[in-house]
Order: sequence, then C-alpha cells, then structure tokens
Amino acid sequence: MQSRSRELPYRGALPGIPTLILAIATLGIGIWRIVMAIIHGKADEPFLTPLLTGLGCVLAFALMIASLTLINPNHSKVILLFGKYKGSLRRDGFFAVNPFTVRRDVSLRAHNFNSDRLKVNDKVGNPIEIGAVVVWRVRDTAQAQFDVEDYESYVEVQTESALRTLAANHPYDADDARPGETSLRGSADVVSQELARELTERLDMAGIEVLEARLAHLAYAPEIASAMLQRQQADAIIAARTRIVDGAVGMVRMALDELKTGGVVELDEERKAAMVQNLLVVLCSERGTQPVVNTGTIYH
Repeated sequence: MQSRSRELPYRGALPGIPTLILAIATLGIGIWRIVMAIIHGKADEPFLTPLLTGLGCVLAFALMIASLTLINPNHSKVILLFGKYKGSLRRDGFFAVNPFTVRRDVSLRAHNFNSDRLKVNDKVGNPIEIGAVVVWRVRDTAQAQFDVEDYESYVEVQTESALRTLAANHPYDADDARPGETSLRGSADVVSQELARELTERLDMAGIEVLEARLAHLAYAPEIASAMLQRQQADAIIAARTRIVDGAVGMVRMALDELKTGGVVELDEERKAAMVQNLLVVLCSERGTQPVVNTGTIYH
C-alpha cells in the first residue's frame, strides 16, 4: 500500500514587510548605479563595475519580490522546492520564502457539498431518491495535495459512493424493517451518524475532516411513489380505525358497568348484545347516525 504523506511546518519563512522594504531599497541602489554607469560612460570613465552592480541589484530585487507570499486567514500554502515537499505555512500574514519554491494555496475553511439526488435501491429493493449535505474541511494539507488527484472531486465521488452503500444497508421505511432495525426515514439521527462515520473512513486518506453529514433528500422514486403513498394512507387509516374501535369498546364496557352498578335497568344477554351493537355503530360510524325512538317497551 502506498505510504501516506504527512504535513510538516515550513520553517524557512521570513517577515514579508522588511523584505519588501529591502527590495525597494535594493532597486533604488541598482537604478542609481546604472545611471552613474551611464554618466561615467559618457565621460569616458570605467562604467562596467557600477553597471554590473546595478544589474545585480535589479536581479536581487526581482528575486526578493518573487519570494513574497500572502496568506489569508484560514488558508495555507503548501511549499515545494524542485518537486520536493518542504512544508506548509498555516499562519496568516505576509511572508518571504525561497523564491525558487512553488506555493500552492489550500483553503482551510469549512466547505458545504450538496450532492445530487441519486436513484438507488434500498435494502428490500425499493427504488428511492437520496441526497446528502456534507460539511468538510482540509485537515492535512500534504495529504490533500499529494495523496489524491483532486481532493474536492474526491469528496464528491466518495459522498455518492457512501450514499449508495448507506441506502443498500437499510430499508426506506420502518414497515419494511425488522424489529430493532434502522430505517432511512424513521431513524434520521442514526443514519446521519452512520453516514458521517462512513465518509470519515473514506476521506481520511485525503486529509479531509468531516464536520457534519446528513440526508438532505429522501423519497421514493417517481415510478412507485403513488403506490407507496396509497400504502402509507392505508396504514394511517388502519391505525386510526384501530384507535377508534379500542376507544369505542372501552366506552361500551364503561356504559354497561355503570348501568349494572347503578341499577338503572336490568338487561338480558340478548338486549346487552343489541345495545353493544347500537353503541358501536354510533361510536365507530364515519357519519352522524340517525336515532330511532322506541315509544313502546324495550321488548317491543
């Protein structure tokens, strides 16, 4: 397995402001020496030495200017010298480094990545659409620069791969899950934590730290969405009917007990059955019932 890169601090940085002042002074001296060489040349005096000195000062000015680098807050510079990694500058400010180095800027700020909506199959084979929001930042600048080709593209690809793995390991709804099994829709916090762990493992080799990961979109695919909506409506109706029946049975039992305890009326089993039937019809009916008044006895 290929060895991983490791971030090192760059120790060759000098303050940038004094270097800039020195560069300006050097340029002034160089221009002055060149002008003096031209004047002396016209007077037939030796001018080669001051001319070369002036050109050397101009060259030194160019090198000092090339060595200056600016690092903004929450940014860093990865510094290479002739293809060899020399270290990373994480301090914000104005610095002077080796003018022959290559400096690559790496942002240390938090990034938001909103993945595309992926069409995948869940654990039981239902086609679903899933998407995620990932908040990440660079933890190791050397790994981000040298261990992967493009760390931003790497985050996108690994996020999509992690989403597909997550969907394949869990059913969409709790109705399709076994007792105690996590579902994508019913266990959002658990699923988000699992997605964050999966991404942390996948992005570790790129020096990426996952700050947060959560599902941003979750729905059935359009071809089965209407059928699944009907199933959810049926489940809701069954649950509501079950609650209504449980409540109605409790009220009928309470009514019979109150009539018996209070000695209001004595009913035989046949009349109790008729009363229970009528009460259940009244309590469980979807529409308002129309009462029928019996003006005779309870037996006629």
